[in-house]
Amino acid sequence: MSKRTVLTGITTTGTPHLGNYVGAIKPCIEASHDENVQSYYFLADYHALVKNQDPQRMQQSTLEIAATWLALGLDTRRAVFYRQSDIPEIPELTWILTCSTAKGLMNRAHAYKAAVQENLDAGEDADFAITMGLFSYPVLMAADILMFNSTHVPVGKDQVQHLEMARDIAQRFNHHYSELFRLPEAVVEEHVAVLPGRDGRKMSKSYNNTIPLWLPEKQLRKAIMKIVTNSLEPGEPKDPDDSALYAIYAAFASPEQRADMREAYREGIAWGQAKQQTFELINDELIQARERYEALIAEPEHIEQELQEGAVRARAFATPFLDKIREATGIRKLV
Repeated sequence: MSKRTVLTGITTTGTPHLGNYVGAIKPCIEASHDENVQSYYFLADYHALVKNQDPQRMQQSTLEIAATWLALGLDTRRAVFYRQSDIPEIPELTWILTCSTAKGLMNRAHAYKAAVQENLDAGEDADFAITMGLFSYPVLMAADILMFNSTHVPVGKDQVQHLEMARDIAQRFNHHYSELFRLPEAVVEEHVAVLPGRDGRKMSKSYNNTIPLWLPEKQLRKAIMKIVTNSLEPGEPKDPDDSALYAIYAAFASPEQRADMREAYREGIAWGQAKQQTFELINDELIQARERYEALIAEPEHIEQELQEGAVRARAFATPFLDKIREATGIRKLV
């Protein structure tokens, strides 16, 4: 049985939140324990430049997200754990792919279309303040994925389009030059694909509706108690499929716990009680890892060493593979 190659990255634009944990980090750490999986997990600091022009925030976010992976039990002897900017082959591959990627494909990217529409609604020029970083973001993401010939990429439903674009970009390169890239598949976990935030929208730093992953116990409870619910009274049946609170609970719960909570909703559980059970479930899962995280944050030298060692391992694959890509495109020595 050939190994699957699983890859995912988290953008270093802020503090890790529950959505990062259940949507990417937790399933990836579980996947890394599989003998038939080669894992590549990275800190997407080049991607962060699209939205984050604060150097101190970038560095702090890198520290927090790296500490999060390690605190949650990532075994860096099995998984390749690295910082995107430590792999110079990635931006070089990005340019090579950019030169064979259709502009029309980029025009269809959801993030770009949303930014254009926002400009038009405000009476601005369609491309007002839109950077090439935002426009070309899917090509960099494709380079991240294709650089290590990834076969499976865990993503939320909102990122599936980028995986489809990566496949399109790979196919175009393979057709024009050489069959070097495997076509990656998106892996979407049904219960945690897009975790809602406190206001019901996707949990995102952009919406300022996140629940930070490493809040102290009392603050975590307070944040969960602030999750928006409707005005149904205790005893009135509630719809779990229309509840951000249930979606957050479901992301941490076992199948049996989800079934029990769905029944409790139908029987009219009080919102306060449902929130308390959600808090207890999440806190129990994170309490030991929270202590490890706090210890790691105090030792940035250890984290930096892990990242540097990961970069060496990543480049052991990336450097010779990029040589093949260069050769295929004609970027080669004359003799």
